[in-house]
Amino acid sequence: MTKDAKKNAVELLASQPPSQSPAAARREVVQVLQLYFDALHEADATKMDRIFHAQGIYATADEHPTLTRDKRTYLDVLRNRESPQSRGDARKDHIDSIEFAGANTARARVRCSIGSSDFVDFLTLIRDEEGQWQIISKIFQIV
Repeated sequence: MTKDAKKNAVELLASQPPSQSPAAARREVVQVLQLYFDALHEADATKMDRIFHAQGIYATADEHPTLTRDKRTYLDVLRNRESPQSRGDARKDHIDSIEFAGANTARARVRCSIGSSDFVDFLTLIRDEEGQWQIISKIFQIV
């Protein structure tokens, strides 16, 4: 390997997020999911903004035509919603599963309730350039 190639390899490795143990990555994803549940229960767009990727998508096939929203639109909806917390609704949320495809990609199946509706959400998360986990897609079903 040439001197320049070694230098480029070192620079590339330095630009990558630090490697983590699977247990540490899982703890970080669980923290994001707990913040997600907090944001939904409190209808807190500021909290959701912290964990929802700038290019994130929100979608459901429960509406016809299929409903999709970009991050800005989703946060506006959340911001204008009466929060379950303000109505005194009991918080009901649960993480069913978390799977990792690698060091920077995860999928979570979660359940929550808002008002009288129960939801199953499939959340895809990616680790961003700063090493923070963010939700890149939220696909949900009303059950």
